[in-house]
Amino acid sequence: MIEALSLQAELREHTGSKGAAAVRRMGRIPAIVYGHKQAPIAISLDAHDLVEGIHHGHRLLDVAISGNAEKMIIKDLQYDHLGRTLLHADLMRVDVTERIKMDVPLELKGVPKGTQEGGVLESHMDHLEVECLAIDIPESIVVSVKDLDVGQSIFARDVKLPDGVKLMTLPDLIVATCRVLQEAKTTEQIEAETPVAPEVISAREPKPEEGEATES
Repeated sequence: MIEALSLQAELREHTGSKGAAAVRRMGRIPAIVYGHKQAPIAISLDAHDLVEGIHHGHRLLDVAISGNAEKMIIKDLQYDHLGRTLLHADLMRVDVTERIKMDVPLELKGVPKGTQEGGVLESHMDHLEVECLAIDIPESIVVSVKDLDVGQSIFARDVKLPDGVKLMTLPDLIVATCRVLQEAKTTEQIEAETPVAPEVISAREPKPEEGEATES
């Protein structure tokens, strides 16, 4: 069972961009809580506590609203255009006994053996969608790439998941590939591959046949 991050929430009276900006100036993050067929609630959370919890991989939260603690998961996070400052959070109510779908980050570990033959690792996905109990959400999914040879790929179906976690991503999607790194072409190779333009023969008047008189 994963540990839930405990947070104290405050109800937000003013929503919209101006209200959200005012909340952020107070060192808090505006958020929306929804789910379980209840009306959405606008709240704010301490920015430092929430950001620290996210950095430590917390996805399950115990959020106290008006003295009542509820289990929630982080469903979506919105950052600024640089991807550095957290601006808003979407939280969803959950029950510890229900199975939910979540995007879990992928971590590629190791150096492909194909790199010794000139290959290079290419990542195609940074997360997998899985289904599991709310208390069993993995912080991340580690994928070993050390056995990848040149031209080989790891598919979503190849990724080993923790017990009780079901893959929801399409199984035939490629997670990572070890491909050949194309060498830069030399000037001679480029010139050799460049098609030669056909010779253009300009139109000209035919020369008079021998013995044929020309006009003066």
